[in-house]
Amino acid sequence: MTFTNMLGTLDHLVSKAIDARMTDDVLVEKLTDDMFPLELQFRVALNQVLLALNQVGGKSVPLEETPYRSLAEIRQRISVVRAHVDHAEPTEWADAEATVDLKLPNGVRFLMSSEEDIRDWIMPNFYFHVTMAYALLRNAGLAIGKMDFIPHMDRHKVPPAK
Repeated sequence: MTFTNMLGTLDHLVSKAIDARMTDDVLVEKLTDDMFPLELQFRVALNQVLLALNQVGGKSVPLEETPYRSLAEIRQRISVVRAHVDHAEPTEWADAEATVDLKLPNGVRFLMSSEEDIRDWIMPNFYFHVTMAYALLRNAGLAIGKMDFIPHMDRHKVPPAK
């Protein structure tokens, strides 16, 4: 459910950027010189979901390696990743104690349980990159606020008392 909710957040943010007529030039936005640009924030966030599916969810889906060229393409890629999540069967997920051997492109290697992989690696990285995408869009002038980060909470709203 968390992946579904936050993939919805990413889709919501991109949709608002498109509706606000932001150009695809926004994809190069950074807060500092040493951080990933907006495009890569979206791609890494989506890759965290795919890593979870591959490492723990019993799937074999390719990671998003090609840079996105447009906001519209990002929306399409979010839709594809959401479909992977929707089709993941809970019975196929590894046991919480199953070993995950995670090797990063920079040569760093982590050996942990599947539960630790999701809790300590996947989720923090996923939320970090979703948050960075939000911050970069806001910094670029998109009119968004906290409820745009958690639009899934709208379904839990209680009408005001009369």
